[in-house]
Amino acid sequence: MKELKALIKRDTKLFFKDKGMFFTSLITPVILLVLYATFLANVYKDSFTGAIPEAFPVDEGLIDGCVGGQLFSSLLAVCCVTVAFCSNMLMVQDKVNGTRNDLTITPVKSWALAMGYYLSTLITTLIICYVAMGVCFIYIRFTGWYITASDVLMIMLDIFLLSLFGTALSSIINLFLSTQGQISAVGTVVSAGYGFICGAYMPISQFSEGLQKVLSFLPGTYGTSLLRNHALRGVFEEMGDAGFPDEVVEAIKDSIDCNLYFFDDKVEVGVMYAILCVTVVALIGVYVLINGLKKGR
Repeated sequence: MKELKALIKRDTKLFFKDKGMFFTSLITPVILLVLYATFLANVYKDSFTGAIPEAFPVDEGLIDGCVGGQLFSSLLAVCCVTVAFCSNMLMVQDKVNGTRNDLTITPVKSWALAMGYYLSTLITTLIICYVAMGVCFIYIRFTGWYITASDVLMIMLDIFLLSLFGTALSSIINLFLSTQGQISAVGTVVSAGYGFICGAYMPISQFSEGLQKVLSFLPGTYGTSLLRNHALRGVFEEMGDAGFPDEVVEAIKDSIDCNLYFFDDKVEVGVMYAILCVTVVALIGVYVLINGLKKGR
């Protein structure tokens, strides 16, 4: 256990010591928030208003609150994974400068070395994502605030689970990388593509039926939906108080992926948590196993 603590401390210090890597990871969520608010706000607003009958009056503040919740959940769903890839660059850097070889020939156990990288990346990812969450709260405070204290706690839990998932995924992929160019290329691909396949940039409900079924197998999809449900719970409650028919509210939930369906069967929130947790445990197990096999060879 002392070895693990020392490795976590060492990896975390090196990450924050590298100002370029730290500020790049920190500024990414802010840039995404500006881009989302600039280019995606109108798309989300059209999606929201399109699900409401034309004859039904809607308060403008309620629309802004819904759009803000969508932007907020989309940003964090992407950042929990993309920031993890940025934070995990140290693993590849240690390979490039030979530090990884020095560590593997020491008595340090393979699982301790693997979990040192993993937990250090998780800590830095959580710090950055929770800072991003605070920035997003400031943003939606001015657009439409319908979030309660319990919603904040659930959102923090969602971020924690998604960061576990993103860190495990990045750790497995980074094990097979050995140059800075490779990690930069992978980071670019993940940053550009992950937002689409998890439903952050565009709701999965707007994809073709076949693609929806394919994406329903991806755990990140359910992480996005969890954030959506908790970021927009207050908005939907306000809609009910304003007299929105239940059918209209459910149609809105369907259109923005608060409701997800696995081959036409609705996936409940509890099942989404179970899928995410099982996936995290499985990925961590695979990561530690691969590390053990690599050290054995």
